[in-house]
Amino acid sequence: MATTVNAGARLDRLPISSFHHRIFWLIGAGMFFDGYDLYVGTTVLGATLQSKFSTLPQNAQFISLTFFGMTIGALITGFLGDRYGRRFTYQFNLMIFGLASLAAAFAPDMQTLNILRFVMGLGLGAEIVVGYSTLTEFVPPKSRGRWLAFMAFLVVSGLPVTTLLGNLIIPNFGWRPMFAIAGVGSLIVWYLRKALPESPRWLESQGRSAEAEAEALMQTIEKEASAAAPLPPVVAPPPAPPFSLASLVGRKLFPSMIVGSVVLITINTLIFGFVVWLPQFFVQQGLTITRSFAYTLVIVLGSPIGCAIGAFGADLVGRRPSIIGASVLTIVFGAIYPFVSEPAYLLTVGFLLIVSIYIQVAILFGVYTPELFPTEVRLRANGICNTIGRAATIVSPFIVVGLFQTYRVGGVLSLMIGLLIVQIIVVYLWGVEPRNRPLEDVSAETAPIPV
Repeated sequence: MATTVNAGARLDRLPISSFHHRIFWLIGAGMFFDGYDLYVGTTVLGATLQSKFSTLPQNAQFISLTFFGMTIGALITGFLGDRYGRRFTYQFNLMIFGLASLAAAFAPDMQTLNILRFVMGLGLGAEIVVGYSTLTEFVPPKSRGRWLAFMAFLVVSGLPVTTLLGNLIIPNFGWRPMFAIAGVGSLIVWYLRKALPESPRWLESQGRSAEAEAEALMQTIEKEASAAAPLPPVVAPPPAPPFSLASLVGRKLFPSMIVGSVVLITINTLIFGFVVWLPQFFVQQGLTITRSFAYTLVIVLGSPIGCAIGAFGADLVGRRPSIIGASVLTIVFGAIYPFVSEPAYLLTVGFLLIVSIYIQVAILFGVYTPELFPTEVRLRANGICNTIGRAATIVSPFIVVGLFQTYRVGGVLSLMIGLLIVQIIVVYLWGVEPRNRPLEDVSAETAPIPV
């Protein structure tokens, strides 16, 4: 599709300015509450279980319905985002999970809470897809890995924040205020994010009908960016072939679809088959709810550290080496963890295990998967990969319960290690390396079809 805007090349050569910081924090605020709401089950479910508000199977249903909703939300937002734009979708989904979270604070029983959790999941799944993909289209290639990984940092900071707040709030006020915080915070951000612009890349991909709007928006962005430093000349990329939904099963993009799906199955299962179950594992092993939260808080403090390492590693050594290296570390610490019981060793190994997991979280969710696909199909492709990744976690809570009841934590981690081995193989054989490359260049690369 020939256009005269060259939005991608013009955005990629911009110096970092107040525009980029504003975009980052407005998108990031919503992503933080997405992460908060996503991880709230880590603290809430331990409390509902101990208070007899729920049972272990109902807690598994809570997690499963979360991902059922996220699966549907990720798929729908992919199609809506490519059809109606990024701006429409990120506002709509934020409103959904904000209102549902607020209602969850007043749930009369666990069945109602689980139904509301499904609705929350619709918005949560959508926000993850559109948030990362939108930021991907604004930031320049040389620092794209850091920006996106730090966005993941904001998302996963929801884990230590919910753990800390749970430790302070739940013993004194119960679990309901945890949902109220998510709801009120999300709706405040929804109001503030009305000022976010549409993606010029997406506007340009819509053809002549949106080209004038894309050009006007680019001129506004360039004017603001030029206050930071003189603008380099535009280096127009070679014409790219058009992409459609059918392209996702074609020779160019199908390998990336496989890579994106496998890594998201793996990382979702690591988080929601192990990390969010930590307080419940500790409670079932005989710890009090207070001691369980304290242990979990120490261990999950590794999550923002892992994201920070991932942020620098993504641009410094590349996406593929960072993913494979962190996967190997996760296997090593995951193999050691079931065999330590003394508190100091348990917390140390658990902390290092979380660090290695969240290096992958930062790169796989925030950086790698959105980069693999061209603008025309980015949200649909990313949404489908997220849908497949979330679909696997619909059943994983029940598998985790069965493994834990039979083989304890060692059985759960054996599942994780098996998935990590598959991930290493797939990324090594078929993953592309997007470091320091324009998005249009990455999506034009042809990878070998897996056989």
